[in-house]
Amino acid sequence: MQAETGDMREEERSGVPDRVVTSVLEAVDERDEARLSDLLEPLHAADIADVLEQIGPAERRELLTLWSAGIDGEILSEISDSIREEVIEHLPPEVIAEAVRELDTDDVVDILEDLEEQQQEAILGALDRADRVAVEQAMAYPEYSAGRLMQREVVVAPIHWTVGETIDFLRRSEELPDQFYHVILVDPRMKPQGYVTLGRLLSSRREVRLADIEEESFRTIRATIEESEVAYIFNQYHLISCPVVDENDRLVGIITIDDAMNVLDEEHEEDILRLAGVGDESSLSDGPVATARQRLPWLVANLFTASLSALVISGFEATIAQLVTLAALMPIVASTGGIAGTQSLAVAVRALATRNLTSANAPRVVRRELMAGLLNGLGLALILGLAGFVIFGDPLLGAVLGMAMICNQVVAALGGVLVPLGLNRLGLDPALASGTFVTTLTDVMGFFVFLGLATLVLT
Repeated sequence: MQAETGDMREEERSGVPDRVVTSVLEAVDERDEARLSDLLEPLHAADIADVLEQIGPAERRELLTLWSAGIDGEILSEISDSIREEVIEHLPPEVIAEAVRELDTDDVVDILEDLEEQQQEAILGALDRADRVAVEQAMAYPEYSAGRLMQREVVVAPIHWTVGETIDFLRRSEELPDQFYHVILVDPRMKPQGYVTLGRLLSSRREVRLADIEEESFRTIRATIEESEVAYIFNQYHLISCPVVDENDRLVGIITIDDAMNVLDEEHEEDILRLAGVGDESSLSDGPVATARQRLPWLVANLFTASLSALVISGFEATIAQLVTLAALMPIVASTGGIAGTQSLAVAVRALATRNLTSANAPRVVRRELMAGLLNGLGLALILGLAGFVIFGDPLLGAVLGMAMICNQVVAALGGVLVPLGLNRLGLDPALASGTFVTTLTDVMGFFVFLGLATLVLT
């Protein structure tokens, strides 16, 4: 009964059940191509990509050898950037050629961006001439720009057309994108003037002019702006798709919500990884050498910043020698301050990324963090001061602990918001180095205030 319940819970979870991954590994180990096909073919492309990411490099190579014909364009586009190059290396050229022909230009560009030049040429050579030109034009835009993110397959109609003319045109068209949400309205110079949703188009009478049913949310995006700006625009204005224009305001492509949200997810993931100091491209599929290489620079940086704390502590050797108890208590003040600083920092970095924290409201946010730090400090000081008095029987020691806690909580709260604000003002990524600075600040100040007060009051 318990096993059945476990299986039911596993089926209810999204993603690939563990038993499927285990079965895939068994089929690979036995080189059972038929069983492998039976396991993988019913899965969604995203789930197949998950399987490829979860298994080890040796098993992945063997799976691709046995089931290379099953890898299509949708699976390639779903595979994580960290292993996509490895997957492509082990696929026959004819499989790659067939896979990329199925994709929209934005997905082909996404695949090409992370490949070596030789692999790029192989994929470009597999495309039809028109598709190759479109992909090469997109690749000519700066990396991480809207031009790289857009797809060239756009459904357009002259702004003077009626609903009936547009529907007839769509029915006659032999090649339409697999998915599209808007018909872009253009003038004779191919400059976007508005767009109409498919819902409004199909629910309107044939004689209605497109200009009379266009959406109020219409806006355009310049091809050269950063993709992070694109994600912000989509999120801020609740867009489904948005036309992309060149420097002359002519239509060159369109960005859809799925691509914009992918960028937003990547930005959030990078912020989390950078705050942890593990590199913004860290992945579970990375080998031990790559993982160590990504983390070592920040560990070395923390080694130097930790030496500042050691320097502060060494300045109070005489005090610690007189009151050995201080050595046991001082990490409490520093570590609690570190946690408070991380809390404040996480909120500030997230607010900067979503543009909720700006120069206009920064003073109010700083005041809020200051008061929150003071209140937390008072609460912790009361607890720690009483504990110090009860355990060690020294009211002055309890008072020193309480005062040090208040000071460090205020420093942590202010540092957590002022450090990322300062880095952002300098044009630096606040998620990249804020954690190191804030941790150093709270450690150094925590030791200095606690040991300094102890020197003044207790010796």
